[in-house]
Amino acid sequence: SEVLAAEAASCLNRAMAALRDIWEEIGIPEEQRLERTDVVKKHIKSLLDMMVAEEESLKERLLKSIALCRKELDTLCRELQLGPFETEEESTILQMEKNLRTRVEVLQKQKRDRKQELKALQEQDRDLCDILCTALFNIDTGSVPSLEDLDRYRRHVASLNTLKEQRREEFVSNKRQIILLMEELDHTPDTSFERDVVCEDEEAFCLSKDNIVALQNLLQQLEARRALNEAVCTELRARIVALWERLQIPEEERESSA
Repeated sequence: SEVLAAEAASCLNRAMAALRDIWEEIGIPEEQRLERTDVVKKHIKSLLDMMVAEEESLKERLLKSIALCRKELDTLCRELQLGPFETEEESTILQMEKNLRTRVEVLQKQKRDRKQELKALQEQDRDLCDILCTALFNIDTGSVPSLEDLDRYRRHVASLNTLKEQRREEFVSNKRQIILLMEELDHTPDTSFERDVVCEDEEAFCLSKDNIVALQNLLQQLEARRALNEAVCTELRARIVALWERLQIPEEERESSA
């Protein structure tokens, strides 16, 4: 600062000497020279005062920004469930403002990322709940989710996806067996559930627990009917063979009849 002051004084002295030389060459009287010198002094003072005021304004803006950043940081740390941000005590006002502003931007991005992930998980959850007829995951949507909340939600959605695939495989397998049994029994679907199973698009079928149980029951009923029919057929075949024996039907006629 001493070097800067010396340079400024030197520049001022050179400028005043040049002005005096000009005034002498022009022939301006001493009284007017004093007036002009006073004007120069006031002009320089005004310029310096303006520069100081501008720098004071900059300092005030930085301090205001620091206060706002601190307030926003406190809010973000509460929302994100983080510990308070510690600033270096020996840092300058400029460095402190930069550090706080950078931290605010980082936490704002974390907040946006968490809320975006929450929204994506909720969309997946709704789709899976529609298919599986289950309740939505219980989470407070009015606040920023914690990392633990998001982790639990991810695992919940993953478990629903696994359950959906398991039920889908079970549905497809049982549906295939049901269609074969209906064809074998010459049975036409006569209930809305049977029509849904046989005729509906596989992706549109509701994979609720009740529907899976109903599907298993339908398969068991058809298998029981087939087993009953097979038992009746076996009994009838045995009676036919007994009649063949009693009537002494030749083997050739038995084969053609069979």
